[in-house]
Amino acid sequence: MKRLIRRNGAAGSGHRGTRRVDPDLQPPPPWAALHRGEHAAALLRLADWLAGAVADLLALAVPVDCVCCGAEDSTLCPSCASRIRQLTRQPFRAESGAPALMDVAGSVVLPVVAAGVYRDELAQGLLSFKRHGQPQLGRSLGRALACAVRAAVPGPGRCLLVPVPTSTPAYVSRGFSPVHLLLKSAARQHPGLDVADVLGKTPRPGPVLPGTRGSGSGRGVAGQKGLGRGARSQRVRGSMRVKPGARAKVAGRPCIIVDDVLTTGATVGEAARALHLAGAVVRGAVVLAATRPPDTQQPGCRAAALRESPHDLEKNKPGKDE
Repeated sequence: MKRLIRRNGAAGSGHRGTRRVDPDLQPPPPWAALHRGEHAAALLRLADWLAGAVADLLALAVPVDCVCCGAEDSTLCPSCASRIRQLTRQPFRAESGAPALMDVAGSVVLPVVAAGVYRDELAQGLLSFKRHGQPQLGRSLGRALACAVRAAVPGPGRCLLVPVPTSTPAYVSRGFSPVHLLLKSAARQHPGLDVADVLGKTPRPGPVLPGTRGSGSGRGVAGQKGLGRGARSQRVRGSMRVKPGARAKVAGRPCIIVDDVLTTGATVGEAARALHLAGAVVRGAVVLAATRPPDTQQPGCRAAALRESPHDLEKNKPGKDE
């Protein structure tokens, strides 16, 4: 008997003459497989089947395609969702591509951290979300925005996150504010973010420029799509203010402005001006996407901008706006 035990115990030592055990004859592991199996309870199996049937009926009645690639049965397919995560996995400093946030000497007026560059799936997903506000897109984009906020803010609770308000005509047209929804999704996925919705549009209309749509009704300024730096700055000047009764909430507090897209920086600069007048200490801004990446004309500029810690928002305190 002892000789038999010795031979069996040496099966894994590689000696010749020992009998190896066929792995296919081994009993299955005691733990469950990683893929999803059927529920043990009949009631849960029925509920699962009904949920699948309802989803199939909805797909037939209201077909849904991926907003990026057109794949069926999903607002954002797994492949495009993965692509958005890749495009936003490395937040970077983006104020160098926004001329309104740099003075004539090239110094930073307001530092900005962007989650990604406004292109490809990120641009398509953001445009679709701004039109329709799909929850699945909101979760994916909100996760990217939260990562950029975490990269810019050293710790939770140290800065107030102030969303940029949308214009009244845009709110009436969409029925929601994209920036507020994205920031709400980011705060839900990453608890601890301190959001302060203190900015609002001024009741008076902004200046009407030749060849552009005026606000006419006095509900705020019109859209800025297609406008240059000077036209954007003139359009948004004086268009924001801290809401009545909210000054005490931001006075003396460090604030980070949050917007969806950074172009010339005029909108973010106007938000900073309104917060400054209310006594807030504006540390910088965070955006989901920047239309221009850091300058790549000079060797090493983009690499340096990506390597620079976004936490430098604490060190680069913005001065007064021009």
